[in-house]
Amino acid sequence: MNPGEVALILFGVFGVLVAFRVPVSFALGLACIPIFILDPRMTPIILLQEMWKSYNAFILLAVPFFLLAANLMNASGITERLVSLAQSTVGHLPGGLGHINVMVSMLFAGISGSSTADAAGIGSLMIPAMKKQGYDTSFSVAITACSSVMGVIIPPSILMVVWGGLMSVSIGGLFLAGVVPGFLMAVFMMGTVLVYAKIREYPIYQRASLKQFIQSFGKAAFALITPAIIVGGIVFGLFTPTEASVVAVVYSAILGGLVYRKIGFPEFRGVLYESARLAAISLFCIGTASAFGWLLAYYRIPQELVDTLSAFGTGPIATGFIVALAFLAIGMFIDAIPAIIILGTILLPLANSVGMHPIQFAIIGVISLAFGLVTPPYGLCLLISCALGKIKVVNAFRDVAIILVPMFLLLILVILFPEMILFLPRLIAPEFL
Repeated sequence: MNPGEVALILFGVFGVLVAFRVPVSFALGLACIPIFILDPRMTPIILLQEMWKSYNAFILLAVPFFLLAANLMNASGITERLVSLAQSTVGHLPGGLGHINVMVSMLFAGISGSSTADAAGIGSLMIPAMKKQGYDTSFSVAITACSSVMGVIIPPSILMVVWGGLMSVSIGGLFLAGVVPGFLMAVFMMGTVLVYAKIREYPIYQRASLKQFIQSFGKAAFALITPAIIVGGIVFGLFTPTEASVVAVVYSAILGGLVYRKIGFPEFRGVLYESARLAAISLFCIGTASAFGWLLAYYRIPQELVDTLSAFGTGPIATGFIVALAFLAIGMFIDAIPAIIILGTILLPLANSVGMHPIQFAIIGVISLAFGLVTPPYGLCLLISCALGKIKVVNAFRDVAIILVPMFLLLILVILFPEMILFLPRLIAPEFL
């Protein structure tokens, strides 16, 4: 079979299975089976071998530990403290609760690394509060869902850990490269909130005094130290990303159990269960996606793509838009981690062939996949937020589409101006580049 035939079978079977609502993790594994049947050189044991190889990676231990740290932070009452800090900082702006929502998401993203934890933790608090103050439910849901995607862009990011481990890219470099686009995303979203507030006359809070700001900052200080410990430890070589995830868990447990005293044994047991459940889903996806990706590489499908597109003479900018569109499309249908494994392995040779920096390639991919968290039919963060707001997805999508416009602008800026994301790694830790 030639690469085109194999690609048609793999993606065709996978698409049919997803259309019939087969879970993505199973669909990826089942899509490999026809190739093993049709090619006499293949045996089913190879599928299991490739899955096992993907699991046998030290870096992947960071995934369950970062998920556990995020859930411990949620259970510790961190969200309320961050809301208080955000209120004393930006609550006096028009549409105060909308700005607070965005700022809390930005701060929580620097703690959790998980967008779903962000959407669930912040949405459960902010959406009812916004509705109570007269904000439209659709806007409350949309701004919560869209701002939560900063969790995969602002370090520490679980997606960046997975990307760095699979693509052999410096995770410390990825973390530093995510700071500027993450901050700009928050600024762009707050600008959107400001426009909404002016048009719909949303309420504002009274400007906080300096004393109130200092008090709220003091209450949130221990939580705000978390990203400095994790990112700083990795950047300055104190520990590896996996060790950093364990440090985050220990610090979160001490914070929730001993400092804030919000987590007892029953709560801790529930957090462990929920974290294990989410980690099992993610890691099983990694296994089947790795087998799927191995077949793509074995039949030289990525090289075939490079040869085809090279004939058109594409440069770094055109390739950047191709990469973004590909990740935007696949992110609408499957989870980000298998998307990285499948599409990343296909597009990496193309990015290398035009001289695109691996970190720019990664940031374009991560930002593009972030859209999939708030766009149907996958849209996990949007589904969580809609469930919390008790509305249908279709009723929130108009506001979601409007809020996504500045995110598209940010993605275009990252493609056109790679120095925007590379200058911070070059300034702080050039050895990562």
